[in-house]
Amino acid sequence: MAFDSIFCCVKLSDRKERGKKQPTWRIFSLKELHSATNNFNYDNKLGEGGFGSVYWGQLWDGSQIAVKRLKVWSNKADMEFAVEVEILARVRHKNLLSLRGYCAEGQERLIVYDYMPNLSLLSHLHGQHSAECLLDWNRRMNIAVGSAEGIVYLHHHATPHIIHRDIKASNVLLDGDFKAQVADFGFAKLIPDGATHVTTRVKGTLGYLAPEYAMLGKASESCDVYSFGILLLELASGKKPIEKLSSAVKRTITDWALPLACERKFSALADPRLNGKFVEDELKRIVLVALICAQSQPEKRPTMLEVVELLKGESKEKLTELENDELFKNPHPTDYNDGTLLAEDSSDFISEEKGPKQVLEEIEPEKAQ
Repeated sequence: MAFDSIFCCVKLSDRKERGKKQPTWRIFSLKELHSATNNFNYDNKLGEGGFGSVYWGQLWDGSQIAVKRLKVWSNKADMEFAVEVEILARVRHKNLLSLRGYCAEGQERLIVYDYMPNLSLLSHLHGQHSAECLLDWNRRMNIAVGSAEGIVYLHHHATPHIIHRDIKASNVLLDGDFKAQVADFGFAKLIPDGATHVTTRVKGTLGYLAPEYAMLGKASESCDVYSFGILLLELASGKKPIEKLSSAVKRTITDWALPLACERKFSALADPRLNGKFVEDELKRIVLVALICAQSQPEKRPTMLEVVELLKGESKEKLTELENDELFKNPHPTDYNDGTLLAEDSSDFISEEKGPKQVLEEIEPEKAQ
C-alpha cells in the first residue's frame, strides 16, 4: 500500500536525522479521534475542501486538535495522505503548522494538527470573521513576515527542499496571537539536490498559480514565490485574487494593483477596513514586493530569502533598487495576463490532478475575450 511504503521511508530518514530524539507526533487510533470529535459531528466541522473535511476535537487531556479527514479512499488519495504526513514529519518551524499525529485504519485516513483558534487568513479577509476587522496593520505585517519565513524554511533549510504548491489565504492559519502558520502540504513536492524544478501535473488554486506551472507543469520554488506575491496583495488590499467585474469579465489582483503602484498611489491599494490606519512605508514595501514576486517571468522573481529581507526593510539600498525596478516605470498589463482568469462555470480549486494542456483548455476561452 502506498502509505506503508512511503511512511516506512519517513521513519528511516527520521531516525538518521534525529538520532535518538523522540518524534513529536504519534499514531492515533480511530476510536480516539471519534471520541475527540464527537463522532465527527457536523457542529465540530471547521471547514471543507477538495480533500475532505477538517474537524475540531478535544483529547482526553483537554488539548485541542484539528483533524483532517480524507473524503474518499483511493490509491491516489492514499499517496497524497502519505506525502503530507511525510513532509509534516520532516519539518519543524514556528511558522509551519505542526503535525500532532495521524491515523490509518481500514480506509480511514486522518491527519491530526494543533488547533488554530483564529482559523485561517481567508476567514478574516473574506469569510466569517471579515466583518470583525480583527486584522489591524501590525498583525498583517507580522502575518506577511511570518508566513514568508515559514516558506523560507521549506525552500532553503528543509532537506531535501520542499515546494508547497498551494500557497493561499486558506492555507495560512492563525494561532491565538494571530501568528501565521503555513499549512496543508498535500500538494507539496520534495526537490532533489541539484534540481531546478520538477515537471508534474498541475494542482492548486487558480488565481495563485504561476503561469509556467499552470501552462507547462513546471513546479519550482519560484512558483511558491509567485503565489506568495498574490497572497501579499490580498493581505494588504483585502481583495480576492480574481475579482468579478461583470458576468463575463474578471480581473486579476495584479492587473488592478500594478497601474496604481506605478502611479505611486499606494494608499489606494490599502484595505478600506483599515480606515487609513497603516504605516505608509510598510504598505509600499508589501505592494512592491508582492508585484515583483508575481511577475510572469520566473527568472525575475526574488527568492523567499530576499522577500523576507525586503519585507523587513533591512537594506535601504535594496528597497531603493526595488522601487526603481523597470516593472514600476512602465506597466505592461500583458506581463500579468498569465491565463488565470476563469470561465464562468469553472472552479477556482483544481481538486483533481490535471495536465497542463487540460488547464490551458479551461482558461483559454476567457483569454480570448
